[in-house]
Amino acid sequence: MRKTLLPTLVLAVLTGCQAGPGVSQPVADTQTPAPATASVDGETTEAAQEVITPPSFEAWIASFREQARAEGIAAETLDDALGPVRYQPRVIELDRSQPEFVRPIWAYLDSAVSTTRVEQGRQKLREHENTARRVEQRYGVPREIITAIWGIESNYGSNFGNFSTIDALATLAYDGRRRDFARGELLAALRILEAGDIRRERMQGSWAGAMGHTQFIPSSFERYAVDGDNDGRRDIWGSIPDVMASTAHYLAEAGWQTGQPWGVEVRLSEGFDYSQAELDTRRTRQAWADQGVRTLTGEPLPAFDSASVIVPAGAQGPAFLVGPNFRAILRYNNATSYALAVATLSDRIAGRDGISQSWPRHEQPLTRSQVRELQTLLNESGFETGTPDGVLGPNTRQGLRAFQRSIGEIPDGFATVRLLERLQARAQQTSR
Repeated sequence: MRKTLLPTLVLAVLTGCQAGPGVSQPVADTQTPAPATASVDGETTEAAQEVITPPSFEAWIASFREQARAEGIAAETLDDALGPVRYQPRVIELDRSQPEFVRPIWAYLDSAVSTTRVEQGRQKLREHENTARRVEQRYGVPREIITAIWGIESNYGSNFGNFSTIDALATLAYDGRRRDFARGELLAALRILEAGDIRRERMQGSWAGAMGHTQFIPSSFERYAVDGDNDGRRDIWGSIPDVMASTAHYLAEAGWQTGQPWGVEVRLSEGFDYSQAELDTRRTRQAWADQGVRTLTGEPLPAFDSASVIVPAGAQGPAFLVGPNFRAILRYNNATSYALAVATLSDRIAGRDGISQSWPRHEQPLTRSQVRELQTLLNESGFETGTPDGVLGPNTRQGLRAFQRSIGEIPDGFATVRLLERLQARAQQTSR
């Protein structure tokens, strides 16, 4: 689950692809009025009496329409787009849901880079070989990378969502968690309609407003969508030349470096300092080689001036040396699992090998509530992780590494049920 080209986080996972490429951090939403409160004697307090009931969806649309008109959207466009608009409760349900169980990266990759998807990708590339070659020559982004993003985002167009983009964004702007952000995307969607790139009934996508074969949100469409077939419109719903050119243009603007690989699977030396295994730690190829980082085949490391080592499943799983092009993929969707899926799928489509080293499939992933407990226990034990939020980010990995050092284990920052149980046992002993 889904963007402007700004430095971000991940993706996040989640919501990940649901928000489309390069989603920026939204401005904080206005606080929702608190419910009326009662005084000790049961009388409603004066402050509570001043609480204003939020407007209805219809009233909000009427107000938004006036604001959009003032910002230059034509009345005819507003009539066509907002006349049939409907509030979508399912969109809000999805916006506010957060799954308790999170798939481990190997399970995600099993699905994202399945044999079926690899074969479909090769077939799609054969079908559109001439288009893919032209796009690659123009933007310098390999055709296999473009095809892999297409496969990950919408399974090659078979599932890019059936929510009306206008309805979804209007619903989120009225009642979502990131209202200012959604309002801005709704205005961008109106401008797209006004430009004549697509009709309202064909502007469909995910519940979060990401659209078309490769899931652009409207503001990304405005900046990076390309008319690849020269018909005067940018159609990422029905024109594969437009889809491929737009995706390649986005990656080129995100910093794709022509001729460089995304990265390479590597083997780490015994005693490797895993505190360096973070995307924000960047060194030259030679600096990593000096620390004993080696390719699996014995070939030289890629000629990276700025590369990172990542170990998505800790010391028990595969390790990778990734460069600027991996970071460009992250700008599309800021989640390591997503970028690794795109990279691996592109390799497989091109006929190269996938990931060779095995994953620690015996390890049980932590649920979000277990991650919060892990963070809480680490904080209580003096291994600071920040405010417990159920997300395994750099601060949590740093605290976990410190705990692992204290018990004589490899400090790789990979959270497991076994480590949680060690912390629980320590907390019980301390409380006695």
